[in-house]
Amino acid sequence: MMLRELSGALKDMGEGPHDERRNSVELLNNILEVLSRDNVGETFQHIQDIVVSLLRTINRTVITMGREHALISRVVACMTAILSQMDDSHYSSYLETFSGTTDLVDFLMETFLLFKDLIGKHVYPSDWMAMIMVQNRVFLRAINTYADTMNLKFLNNNDFEVQLWNNYFHLAVAFITQESLQLQHFSSTKRNKILAKYGDMRRLIGFAIRDMWYKLGGNKICFIPGMVGPILEMTLIPEEELRRATIPIFFDMMQCEHTLSTHFHKFENEIILKLDHEVEGGGGDERYMELLETILLECAVAHPLLRPEVEHFVTLVKGLLVRLLDYRTVMSDDSRNNRMSCTVNLLNFYKDINREGMYIRYLYKLRDLHLDVENYTEAAYTLLLHSRLLKWSDDQCSPQFEVRSCQTQRQLKETLYDIIIGDFDKGKMWEEAITLCKELADQYEMEVFDYELLSQSLKQQAKFYENIMKILRPKPDYFAVGYYGQGYPPFLRNKVFIHRGKEYERREDFQNQLMSQFPIAVRLNITTMPGDDVRLSPLQYIQCFTVQPVLEIPPHLKNKPVPDQINNFYKSNYVQRFHYSRPVRRGPVDPNNEFVSMWIERTTFTTVYKLPGILRWFEATDMKHTTISPLENAIETMESTNDKILTMVNQYQADDALPINPLSMLLNGIVDPAVMGGFAKYEKAFFTEEYNLQHPEDRDKLDRLKDLIAWQIPLLGGGISLHGKRVTDDLRPFHERMEECFKHMRKKVEKEYGVRELPDMDERKSTRPRSVLRSFRQSVISICSLQGSECGTPTKPYPDSGLPDTVAPRTPTLQSSSGSGSMGDEGGAEGEVKLRKSKKKRKRSSMIFIPEERDRTNTLDSKRLSKKQEFRSDTNLSEPCQGNDSLTNANSRSLPAITGLSLSVANGSEEAESARSRRDSKSMSVCLPGDRTPDRRSKGVINLLFGAKSNKSEQQNNKSSTDPGNKKASHF
Repeated sequence: MMLRELSGALKDMGEGPHDERRNSVELLNNILEVLSRDNVGETFQHIQDIVVSLLRTINRTVITMGREHALISRVVACMTAILSQMDDSHYSSYLETFSGTTDLVDFLMETFLLFKDLIGKHVYPSDWMAMIMVQNRVFLRAINTYADTMNLKFLNNNDFEVQLWNNYFHLAVAFITQESLQLQHFSSTKRNKILAKYGDMRRLIGFAIRDMWYKLGGNKICFIPGMVGPILEMTLIPEEELRRATIPIFFDMMQCEHTLSTHFHKFENEIILKLDHEVEGGGGDERYMELLETILLECAVAHPLLRPEVEHFVTLVKGLLVRLLDYRTVMSDDSRNNRMSCTVNLLNFYKDINREGMYIRYLYKLRDLHLDVENYTEAAYTLLLHSRLLKWSDDQCSPQFEVRSCQTQRQLKETLYDIIIGDFDKGKMWEEAITLCKELADQYEMEVFDYELLSQSLKQQAKFYENIMKILRPKPDYFAVGYYGQGYPPFLRNKVFIHRGKEYERREDFQNQLMSQFPIAVRLNITTMPGDDVRLSPLQYIQCFTVQPVLEIPPHLKNKPVPDQINNFYKSNYVQRFHYSRPVRRGPVDPNNEFVSMWIERTTFTTVYKLPGILRWFEATDMKHTTISPLENAIETMESTNDKILTMVNQYQADDALPINPLSMLLNGIVDPAVMGGFAKYEKAFFTEEYNLQHPEDRDKLDRLKDLIAWQIPLLGGGISLHGKRVTDDLRPFHERMEECFKHMRKKVEKEYGVRELPDMDERKSTRPRSVLRSFRQSVISICSLQGSECGTPTKPYPDSGLPDTVAPRTPTLQSSSGSGSMGDEGGAEGEVKLRKSKKKRKRSSMIFIPEERDRTNTLDSKRLSKKQEFRSDTNLSEPCQGNDSLTNANSRSLPAITGLSLSVANGSEEAESARSRRDSKSMSVCLPGDRTPDRRSKGVINLLFGAKSNKSEQQNNKSSTDPGNKKASHF
């Protein structure tokens, strides 16, 4: 009667007065306490009556009670007490009371779910370790007893209950992986006490799981891949014996699936997916990786047909584990760079093995890391990788993608593009943003016909183009960083990386920030590769120095005139090769002239990807060493100086607000021998008979250096002329001193190396805001692609005296055009420049001709119009000339190419003016008196700027000019 009353009270535990419910639980607790004593006599039947009457009722009561219920812990304690007092006979008798298999299956499934829930959410405080361990011991005995019942009644194919077995396996894994049994987290004292009193219950349940798995026989396939994750979680427990006992289950799973499907792709996919989650959550170590490899390969020895696939699987999992362990290690590190590196290693791995879902998962992790530190460009490149996996179609997109509101791939891709364009805009990578805008515009115009969005996209493009031409983008510095020593993790150890610095970031600041990430590292103050004593050392060494990016010419810009704003962008973006030049002394040292013995050892680093990219750094996978002779070093220095002059003059022409001091220092440092010595030391070192006799092979290089020196004069002249217009009164004496020095320099250089001329700067300056920086560089057309020409150095036998602003007035001018002068066809042996006429009306231009009056007054021997000229330097986006690679044409290749507009002459036709106005014009038009010879192509003579012709070319021109009707310009 008492048990019936208690059963009714337990069923109504969620209802009724609180005191009645509490009293019922207290009564049951007192009964169980009395029955647990040793001096109360025979208790078997009493316990049996309690089990039959109350056990299932209590189970269901606990299931329905919430964890916040005030009596939940007391009810669970009563249930635990009943189970603890049951012996094997009680279990056997109770299980026989169920009328049929269905009722028994329901009870077992209820119990498994209840135990799993109580294990995952303890009703006792976490520091009640004794109570939790008692409950675990009681549950373990009950689980094993119920497992025996499953083997007897539900293992045969006819009676096999998949869901019951599935619940058992999940309960057993939840039991073995619960936090209260992870002894490795306890102190040694606490761990020893638990082992002494309760033993290691993980091993007991783990061995039981293994035995139950092997008893499944042909039913194993029902649990693949569902049980791969739980079994993996169990094998990751850091207990050696448990791992050795359970890892072979993986091979059995592979063998089972392979027997049915001739492969084990389901198992492989599932273990890769689950391994990522488990290792990130703290499971696994290097020892696990070793055991997994060893045990699986040993199991495969007896199965030669399966062995190759198992070996491939082991290699795959091992590679993943290495990256996952590195990733887990750095996630708790303060170094965000290391976290990014490991994230990229993982996403590249998933890309290589074609696991798209995991690949995208780590893409977004990397993007979040970039956004946290405002790396907008890198965040955009990262998200761009996701967008490239999508198509412009209405196919449904996968649910794991980041943007949940998008249903189709088109919607998702468009949304991603908007985000990416915004990030590129923040990172000032407008060239990339424009590319995406064009792709969107094409979709709006040709596919979805949304002209409103098309309009917005085109406006956005226009804004980006304007930003490119108007907004200053500082060039980032690049740094080579070497991590040497065995103290670094494998992904850094003894490797060199090229880092892209932030705007205005100095090497000292970058290095200090780098050292803060590795506080125990030793800084190497050398720039050469360290020896094995450093590389094999157990310590950490860091090497850091600045490198120079090598311009990578985009195909669409080759052999075309390019404004400075675009040109400068490509000097520090889309770069994959980097130089570091180290001066060394060889041979006898001249104390009066260091350039004679100044050699350069140059190291070229090639990164695995171009910068910028999804990281601000990439590993340098290739390093080459070359040696630059003193003469070659002088040539490079002169080229760099000329380009610096040219760039600065363009900047000052574009912006009247710039302070004059940088221009003053640059010009004065070159023209005043008392400051830097100029190129006089080059003359003393290389332009001597002794050097010519000792180095006959350098004759072409000497000509190139002379030509660079000669071309520096008009560049300096343009800069000094501009300086004179901008200088203040208090600096007027300084400017006059600079003019005087330049006058002497000009006289000497023109006498020694000939005259080079650039058009007058006043005539060149353009008023269009988007082209303002073209004014100087676009005055001369680079035509280095004209091959096979007989270039001569444009010289004046009798140089004019004075500064560039004293030139006689020029009447015929070149018309400014939005079209760009195009280079000759690269495939032909001869270049081609199309000639075009223009209107008589004089227009502003970035280029003018040598006056006709001067051209007429000069004699045949003194004409300054040269043969075909080729202007090229390391600042121009053009390919090196092919064919004869000698430096006989060094004079023309050494001029910093001033990208040009279309050239035309006044008094032209209306048709030519119309053609000139087209934006896609790519021809250069020129029409000079006496320059209408039909066979100029064969002679390769291009008359653009200078007034000196060869005798042979002059005679041919005279012949052609005898025909008064010859008004048409020839095309060659």
